[in-house]
This record gives sequence, C-alpha cells and structure tokens, in this order.
Amino acid sequence: MARRAAMLPASMFLVQAVMVGMLLLSKLALSAGMSPIVLTVYRNIFAAAAVAPFALVFERQLLKKINWAVLAWTTANATFGVSLAMGLYYYGLRNTSAAYSAIFLNLVPIVTFIIAVLLRSEKLALQKWFGRMKLLGALFCFGGTLLVSLLKGPVLHLWPTGLLKGHHVSVPASTAAHHQNKVIVGTLFLCASCVAYSLWLIIQARLVKIFPSKYWTTVLTCLIGSIECCVVGFCLDHDKADWKLKWNLQLLTISYSGVLNTGVMFVLISWVISKRGPIYPPMFNSVFLIVSTVLDSLLLGTDIYVGTVVGTVLIVLGLYGFLWGKGEELKVAAAARAQQEAAAAEQEQPLGMV
Repeated sequence: MARRAAMLPASMFLVQAVMVGMLLLSKLALSAGMSPIVLTVYRNIFAAAAVAPFALVFERQLLKKINWAVLAWTTANATFGVSLAMGLYYYGLRNTSAAYSAIFLNLVPIVTFIIAVLLRSEKLALQKWFGRMKLLGALFCFGGTLLVSLLKGPVLHLWPTGLLKGHHVSVPASTAAHHQNKVIVGTLFLCASCVAYSLWLIIQARLVKIFPSKYWTTVLTCLIGSIECCVVGFCLDHDKADWKLKWNLQLLTISYSGVLNTGVMFVLISWVISKRGPIYPPMFNSVFLIVSTVLDSLLLGTDIYVGTVVGTVLIVLGLYGFLWGKGEELKVAAAARAQQEAAAAEQEQPLGMV
C-alpha cells in the first residue's frame, strides 16, 4: 500500500520531467528553424504509432463501435486539440520563451472553467466556499499572468545563464522593438492555444460519452490532426526540404514528443486519474512551471525578472486555490449523489420485499 502511494507522486513527477524535456527540445528545434506545423504533423504521427499497439491489444473490440458520429466528434477533437491548440502553441513558443509559454499551459484549467460557466455547463456557486475559492484562484492566475507579461522590473542574476549557447547574447537596441513585437504576436498565439485547449477538453468530455475509448480516441485524434495540419502545412510551406527528417535535433524532438510526451504520459496520467481522480495530476503543474523557468534561464539564457517571480508565485497560488475549490465541489457533488442513491434504494426496498 505504501509503495503504491509513493508511485502516484513519483509518476506525476516523471510526467512533469517529460513535459519540461519536451518544452526545451521543442524550443531548441523551433529556434534552429524547424517549422511549427511540421513539428505538429510529425509529432502526432509518431504519437499515433506509439499508442496504436495499446489500442490493438486492449481495445480491439471497440473498433466495431466507430461510426460517423464518432468520427465527427473525433474530427472536432483533433481540430481543437491538435491543429489549433498544439499548432498555435508551437507558433507561440517560437516567438517567446519556454518559461513564458509554460504559464499558458497552467491556465488551461482556469480558461476551461470560464468557458464552462459561459456555456452554463458549470455554475459559479459563489454562495459556497469552494465557489469563491475557484473564482479567487482564477483571478490570482490571471493577475500573475499580467504581471509576467507586463511587469518586468530588475533582472535577477541567480546563476550562470545560456549554458547551451556558450554565452548570453544581449539584444541590440535596434532589434529590441522587433523582439517586443514577436513577444506580442507569440502571446496572442499562446492565448488562442489556451482557449483551443479548453474547448478541446469540453469536446473530449462529450466524445468519451459516445465512444468510451482511451487508446483509439488518441490514435484517431492524432491521425486526423496530422492530416489537417499536413494540408495547412503544404499551403504555408512549399519547400520539400523542410519536411525531410534527418538524424538531428528535429528527429529527436519529434520522437521524444510523440512517444514519451503522448505515449508514456498518456498511460501514466490515465493510471493516476483512475486512482486519485482528475484533480490530482494538475496539482503538480507548478513543478513544471518552476522547473521550466529555471532550466530555460540556465540552459537557454532567458532572463528572469522580479515580475516573473512575483507573477509565477501568484499563478501557483491561484492554481492550487482553484484546484482545492474544484476538489471540494466534486466531493460535495459525490456526497449528494450518494445520498440520492441511498434514498432511492430505501424507496425501492419495500417494493422488492412484497
């Protein structure tokens, strides 16, 4: 029992380590000239190949349940989860930094909550403590994001930076405006990606109800998303050389992202959710945010400002506050369902005894 209890957090720390590695490798590959759309296409092809054996072994019988409705919802799932969310995220990552883009992945639960409230599939419940905590956590997250984006302050020289570059290259004054424009464009891409990820989660919840598959859903989503991105990619990039894979950093990034970030992470997160529920995995997102910020500065030379630290702290506090409120809400809902089932059982029992 104790060993299993230790395996749960260990698995989530491994997931965070894989995510950090994916983020840094992707930033290096994009900075080296790799196209974001090409990275999206090949990553999902590798991911589908990695998950397909699990689908054939564990969910072979579900192949018969794939119909036009399932394919329609899977296509919507791929459009928002792969083509828009992942593709836009890579474009945002190319124009910003690994640490900056990691913030927006932590905002996905908050944005999902806001969209659910707007769609009236979830209530604020401000009369309850957990409802107030969720709203307060969301405000903290957005306040922290604004601080990181708008308030810089003094640079913190905490350790040697830019170890993978050999030395840190300062930005000339003539290119400072261009760099700022790239950050603004990258921020817009990341915001759009965050919204697409949130819509993807809502669509995925609907897809699970009509097609309760873990592995085939992933395989089909990755394949359809790859086809969509491939069509868009050939329209944007006609150079065949950009689509050729070689034994270099690009192939390492694609295989790592596809096999580990989709294959291994999928299995680990699914197992953890089955043991501790959907709130447990996001509780470790702060590890991803902090470690990616440190390694982005240490290895790639991204400056850490006072505003970055203050904003990151607010985001972490807001995320934990929101998750605590969501967890309490799920407990209350589960208790209410248990009471209703018990009451229904008591009403049916005398009828069964007659």
